[in-house]
Amino acid sequence: MASPRFITHPFAGNPLDRASDRRSDAEWIAALLEAPGARALVLWKGQPLLAPGPELVFIQGALAAQLAETGEHLVFLGLDGEDAVFALEIEGEADPTLGPLQGLGEFGEMRAAAQVLPIPATGLLSTSRSLLEWRRRHRYCSACGHASLGIDGGWKRQCPSCKTEHFPRTDPCVIMLPTFGDRCLLGRQAAWVANRYSALAGFVEPGESIEEACAREVKEEAGLTVTAVRYHSSQPWPYPSNLMIGLICEVSDDQAQPDLTELESVRWMTRAEARDLVDGKAEGLTAPPPFAIAHSLIRDWAEGKTAPLS
Repeated sequence: MASPRFITHPFAGNPLDRASDRRSDAEWIAALLEAPGARALVLWKGQPLLAPGPELVFIQGALAAQLAETGEHLVFLGLDGEDAVFALEIEGEADPTLGPLQGLGEFGEMRAAAQVLPIPATGLLSTSRSLLEWRRRHRYCSACGHASLGIDGGWKRQCPSCKTEHFPRTDPCVIMLPTFGDRCLLGRQAAWVANRYSALAGFVEPGESIEEACAREVKEEAGLTVTAVRYHSSQPWPYPSNLMIGLICEVSDDQAQPDLTELESVRWMTRAEARDLVDGKAEGLTAPPPFAIAHSLIRDWAEGKTAPLS
């Protein structure tokens, strides 16, 4: 399974044919699950099952069907050639590796795994975790309150009472690197690990464009006026289901002031200083981890890989 060449960030790069036009065929999906080539990755408490390496573990479709308490715990991810790939969520406090999955691996923290797994594997994990978390948080119809049912391979929920259909949500977030002249602005939240500085970020609000969200967040968090915005790249972020929209923006001046609510401090950096930061050479300071889009924003700007704003 190869990742498309334009994918650059972990949690993107799902390599499967999602077969979205066939998800409504329950009999087709059931037949796929029973086929010899069917397989499933496994999540427990939001953590994936991993073999040493690490390597993403897949179990046979028949075993996944056996371990699933109900169809609610299985999600159809798509096709790898003719073989179906599913995600299985196991609930409960008992570690499955001490029971039915003994000897297959251990459950590991997904952020740590994303730093070392191939990008296609992280894309599968991102899709799986987002869908299963959505199921867990939306078990009841928001229109009438009745318990809803999962259909379309786990990609839709329908209320049997009022027939309202519910679909997985993705929350867009802007994450931006403000620049002024040959310097960029980084911010720090008090909740982060000590001395970490990163790009600014915030959710896109209803009725707001990406550019407007960027300008609002920069104004709110750092007191600066955005004068130009350019798209860099995007990254799915499955905590629980965000889409990080990476931007480089230009601001009107360098008189930044942290709002002291979301940011406790801000810091201007030259390209050389920003390069040292992402290279781990900035004394007393740490960068966002390499698997995060913020790291790529800072590095690409520091290395002059982003086009000038106009």
